[in-house]
Amino acid sequence: MADDDEPKKKSGILKILIFVVGGLVVLGIGLGAGYVLFGSKPDSPEQLAASIIERNGKAPAQSEEEDAEGGEGESRPTPEKVTKESPKDEVFQTLYYEIPGTMTTNLRDSRRFLQIGVGISTRYDDEILRNVEANLPAIKAAILATLSGYGEEDVIGLDARKAMSMELAKVINEELELLEGFGGVESVLLTSFVMQ
Repeated sequence: MADDDEPKKKSGILKILIFVVGGLVVLGIGLGAGYVLFGSKPDSPEQLAASIIERNGKAPAQSEEEDAEGGEGESRPTPEKVTKESPKDEVFQTLYYEIPGTMTTNLRDSRRFLQIGVGISTRYDDEILRNVEANLPAIKAAILATLSGYGEEDVIGLDARKAMSMELAKVINEELELLEGFGGVESVLLTSFVMQ
């Protein structure tokens, strides 16, 4: 009976060994195929465009003209691009700064409260943004003092929010003029607005 158990144990181990080796072979083939198909570095968009142009050989407009003429003929010179001078207006970049965190205040004559996130924009230089950042506590206090005067009816609707943004821009500029001598904030953006 002991002799019967030994061939069964060997055949069980042999089956497991065959499955493990077979699995490793399949895994190796899969990895190799994946590397061959997808392992090379993808071409940049410029290289892809150049290869498509090379493959097509000619521009679509040229090939249609040659087909109409019989496919053979003299190649026409390609017209050169003509650049036109245009007056350049001086364009200023809009800079943005979001005041960190949100500000929460109770609404006047109400049990509800308002929580807003505030961002500012300016087309002046980044000195304005540095001034805002340097005077952040004073600006936050001025914003909260202004918001505490708002009631529910003052914050409902798109027009009310636009009016609030304009009022906050005015308040921030007044605070910056007082502290730095120049405001420079062109608009206030309400980046979050929650009323509960």
